[in-house]
Amino acid sequence: MDKSTPFTKLLIANRGEIALRVMRTAKAMGYATVAVYSEADAGAEHARAADQAVCIGGAAPSESYLRIDRIIAAARATGADAIHPGYGFLAENPDFPKACAAAGIVFVGPSATAIRAMGDKAGAKALMIAAGVPCVPGYQGADQGAETLLAEARRIGFPVMIKATAGGGGRGMRLVAREEVFAEALRSAKSEAKSAFGSDVVLLEKAILNPRHVEIQVMADRHGNAIHLGERDCSVQRRHQKLIEEAPSPAVDADLRARMGAASLAAVRAIGYEGAGTFEYLLDASGGFYFMEMNTRLQVEHPVTEAITGLDLVALQLRVAAGEALPLRQEDVTFSGHAIEVRLCAEDPQAGFMPQSGAMERWAPAPGIRADHALRDGAPVPPFYDSMIAKLIAHGPDREAARRRLLSAIEGTVALGLRSNQDFLGACLAHPMFQEGAATTGFIEENRDDLLPETDPAEARAAMILAALLRAGPTTGLAHGFPTPLRLERNGTLYDPQVRALRAGACQVTMTGQDPLALTVLHRDRHAALIEFDGIRERVALLPETNTPALRRAGRSFDFRDLSFAPTVRGGAQGDGRVRATMNGSVVSVEVAVGDQVEAGQKVLVLEAMKMEHTHTAAVAGIVAAVHVAAGAQVTAHAVVVEITPTAPPA
Repeated sequence: MDKSTPFTKLLIANRGEIALRVMRTAKAMGYATVAVYSEADAGAEHARAADQAVCIGGAAPSESYLRIDRIIAAARATGADAIHPGYGFLAENPDFPKACAAAGIVFVGPSATAIRAMGDKAGAKALMIAAGVPCVPGYQGADQGAETLLAEARRIGFPVMIKATAGGGGRGMRLVAREEVFAEALRSAKSEAKSAFGSDVVLLEKAILNPRHVEIQVMADRHGNAIHLGERDCSVQRRHQKLIEEAPSPAVDADLRARMGAASLAAVRAIGYEGAGTFEYLLDASGGFYFMEMNTRLQVEHPVTEAITGLDLVALQLRVAAGEALPLRQEDVTFSGHAIEVRLCAEDPQAGFMPQSGAMERWAPAPGIRADHALRDGAPVPPFYDSMIAKLIAHGPDREAARRRLLSAIEGTVALGLRSNQDFLGACLAHPMFQEGAATTGFIEENRDDLLPETDPAEARAAMILAALLRAGPTTGLAHGFPTPLRLERNGTLYDPQVRALRAGACQVTMTGQDPLALTVLHRDRHAALIEFDGIRERVALLPETNTPALRRAGRSFDFRDLSFAPTVRGGAQGDGRVRATMNGSVVSVEVAVGDQVEAGQKVLVLEAMKMEHTHTAAVAGIVAAVHVAAGAQVTAHAVVVEITPTAPPA
């Protein structure tokens, strides 16, 4: 029987870097491409790069990227006869391939049956146990009552993991160390799961503390062929979301790789899987591995597998979807060198990794590595989607070579206008534990003080250099030699540099508590400058034309609020009783009402942004005077959401 399903035009039902990455391969293989975009993404790179593009609705995913009907309608309108889901959004929704089949459109991915079977974590675990795949002890029953779940947690024994059964990406997942905090963790996990996946069903698992997170990439066709492409180590995580991925794993040898691969292929055959997929495992210190979940789609971290195998995973996906047999057997799969990937996210590490939205005013990835992104100078980063904005991938003959190349690339990449985790990623790669290949899933928490120091001695010098670039140099036009004062603020710290312009770009900068700085601006254009101080010439990246000017030097980024022309006010916003939204987002819940007595630090509101929940607390004790929002409302960053009349401290 002919099993081919040829197609000619591919619609990519996604956005950002993954949409562009799929388009690159599709175009190279001769397929026409169609993009879909939300109103918030009207000017996005993926919408500009495709042969055709269709707006499918409003900014919120529920109004656009999660609308199966509108995506199918876009395919019909453009004549697209295949759809690639990318990852996230509808990629693991079994209703999507079902709708594609009903419309006569090829879905580039597994069947609805396979997605449904593996998408439910409880059901998937039962299937894996039946297939002989090692699994973590736990509870995945239908009774979701709080008392039943608490009793099962006691039976399993603390610490336990609560996991949403309907999704991934760390959402709806909580590590519970003690029985006393189980009820609140369960409520929070269920709320987040309901918001992210439409289901608040959870399972419980025994927590394996400080394991490695190792996954196996598989590929299968409809002719009964299946192969694995080795493992990836994804142990460096924050809130169960991966930040750094590498292949091969420093903890996996050839024997363990073969055993994990064999278990994964047994599972593939047991469920009749077709397409690309990933089996995720916890690996303990003794080499025991335990099934966590299967991702029935392409992974964010697939580039590291491509780097060490020389294979294009999207090309294999498209060939399998068209009905072709896999072009290679297991013995044909070979590995070369080592690859490491980091996820660049729009978030502020110093503020609890708070998601950021706005414009990436200056973007210039370092040369010499692979950079998957959908950015350009001035590119908007909307608040409605995941905070990941780019991936940087380095490949080398061995792990240390790949690590050095990636660290150098992170330091040389310019990303100004929005705060990101760029420097945090560099700190992770430079840490001795990561350098030794010893990082487990507890790496970030265990080394938080090293990775996120409370004080930064380079910040004051950066403020002085930025002041010089803002007020002195060949293009400033300052004709006098009088000191020009500035007021710069960063993370609550105020700096008061004074710049005295001299001649030929030379200046002197003084600042309270710092030694004077004699600096010469040798050359300056809009986004870069060549400076000299202490006898050393240095190139720096610059973002001057904004209320938050920024500087990148010596592999570090520093942005400041320029308060030079702002009125000076006494006191501060921290104690005025006003609770402000920390980002653009949607109100999940309001925990107080007018007239309530609250204590400093008490939860007053929960906001969802970029798929994560963020708790807002009272900065002062007092009486709630006003509540300006309700659950479901959309708010903008810095908007006042709750007002508290502070209680006078006792005499």
